[in-house]
Amino acid sequence: MNLSSTIKSIQDIMRKDDGVDGDAQRLGQLTWMLFLKVFDQREEEWEDDNKKYKSPLPERYRWRNWAAYIVDAEGKKKPQIAASDLVPFVNNELFPALKEKIDASQSPQHKVIKQVFEDANNYMKSGPQMLAVIEKLEDAINFHDFKTRASLGDVYEQMLNDLRGAGNAGEFYTPRAITSFMVAQVNPSLKNRETLMDPACGTGGFLTAAIDHFRHELERMKSPRPEDKRAIEELIHGIEKKQLPHLLCTTNMLLHGIDVPSQIEHRNTLGIGWNEWSANNKVDCIITNPPFGGYEDDGVGSDYPADLRTRETADMFMALIIKKLLKVNGRAAVVLPDGFLFGDGIKGTLKKLLLRDCKLHTIIRLPKGVFAPYTTIKTNLLFFTKGATVDDGTEHFHTDSIWFYEHPYPAGYKSYSKTKPIRLEEFKSEQDWWGDETNDFADRVENEFAWKVDFKAKREQADSAAKPHWNNAERLLNQAAHARRQAKYLSDSLTGRRKNDGISELLREQIEDLQSDLKKENDEQCIYTSVLLDCLNSALIEIIPEKIIGSLTRSAEHLRSVAEAIDLQARDAQAAGDRLYWPIFNLDLKNPNAPEEETHDPDVLLEKYKKLLGEIEETENQLKSELAAALAHHFNTEAVEK
Repeated sequence: MNLSSTIKSIQDIMRKDDGVDGDAQRLGQLTWMLFLKVFDQREEEWEDDNKKYKSPLPERYRWRNWAAYIVDAEGKKKPQIAASDLVPFVNNELFPALKEKIDASQSPQHKVIKQVFEDANNYMKSGPQMLAVIEKLEDAINFHDFKTRASLGDVYEQMLNDLRGAGNAGEFYTPRAITSFMVAQVNPSLKNRETLMDPACGTGGFLTAAIDHFRHELERMKSPRPEDKRAIEELIHGIEKKQLPHLLCTTNMLLHGIDVPSQIEHRNTLGIGWNEWSANNKVDCIITNPPFGGYEDDGVGSDYPADLRTRETADMFMALIIKKLLKVNGRAAVVLPDGFLFGDGIKGTLKKLLLRDCKLHTIIRLPKGVFAPYTTIKTNLLFFTKGATVDDGTEHFHTDSIWFYEHPYPAGYKSYSKTKPIRLEEFKSEQDWWGDETNDFADRVENEFAWKVDFKAKREQADSAAKPHWNNAERLLNQAAHARRQAKYLSDSLTGRRKNDGISELLREQIEDLQSDLKKENDEQCIYTSVLLDCLNSALIEIIPEKIIGSLTRSAEHLRSVAEAIDLQARDAQAAGDRLYWPIFNLDLKNPNAPEEETHDPDVLLEKYKKLLGEIEETENQLKSELAAALAHHFNTEAVEK
């Protein structure tokens, strides 16, 4: 029986167990068992290389000492633990030991074991069924055999692909074609020791693609050194919040030859404080498919800058990538839904930040179904490079132009599915077209799928149109603030009146101050200062103090009302400018080179039908008018003859 069939038969065995419910639990159960099996066989290799090697696992709980079959005196294979005792041993001894008795601070290996099992679970309730699974793993998987090792990686990929149908667990898997294409285009360099991170690594698809990319580079080197091979393990870094994908990712790293996958952290990236990120956390390359459509718990992200504060996960990741994780001149590729491209509010702010602080050079627009059945939402691949900070007193944008490429379905496809997934060879047209960032992609040309947007021209035009409105808003806000200051001045005069009967002396001092201010102020503010002077002069000649108080009170209330009215005008002016400026950050742009697609949307068809009826009616009326004009002379002649 081949390896793929063995894995399938193991899953069939688990389906008979009452404790395992659904594909996600089956995969989780299989993976922790597979992890211990693979880890044990890797330990045999490490023991051969280093006679002083000491396992991080307590001796009793190593796979070889409880799960592996042994040969009896008659040469027959038999289990070390009877089926009736197996589940109690796993639940009451194995898991408590691996969860509670491993000190993560002792070594990176201890840390890996601790993180793998801290939230892992044994779902199986049947000892005979669990024993049958162990027997299958023992018979089928020999990690020392190179062919088995190579094919096990492929089978594992298929297992992860199957996870796409496992309810919400599907969010952790990105199709292999997408991960390979994105890594190839970002092109991290082993020679230059470029670090790579996936801050939402899921099952590790981007990280394994990066490992393969580095190893292909290693094969092309004329004289690779041992440290070049070791560097691969040090250059990749992943963080995953949830237990199942973290377990899957850690096992994935072992299968891809990463001896100590301690760089795969089990923690919530978004739960790390904004100011806890330092320059040491920045990396050369970020490639990720952050979870979108979800929301973090209250309090998570509360220390983000006010203009970037949100609980939507993909938006939070984008803020982190741009401001905290990517080095200057670092390169990134991120999967994002259409909603990010056309969204406003915080999404608009993030897009402005992206286009200002980074050079967003390419957006690959994917069709529906790439992530089916987990989601049918259309997604996009954004490629950008972090720019250096420019501090010249102006707002500098690193993005001048953006290239779009609309990825088409293969011939005969109307959508992708689990049985017809997107394939890497489909991206050959994008790769042939891609060009080189060092010459600003000068070799790219527009075609039926690719088009270029002059973002700089759009921004300058919008900025020019919006500025008069914004300047007017600023002028009005200054007027409103001045009116409020004068209202406060009057109120303070009333306070002074109650505290001091020498009202005439107080008013004269205020008049002198205002006359001095009047010489300094601009035209817009003069009117309010003049009004206030008139009021105070009138008050000075009043005989009855109560009249002075009433005059000052009414003037203060009037000035506050004026300020509120001016505030409304300022808000209207600001909104008028915003309506002209912010639409430039809508990146949900249609392909201008594509033929108009026929639509079967009922609402669109109904609108077209109404328009067509209107055109028919207009044509009929035109014909009636022309016919009436042509026959008018004939009828008039007949009437005269009669």
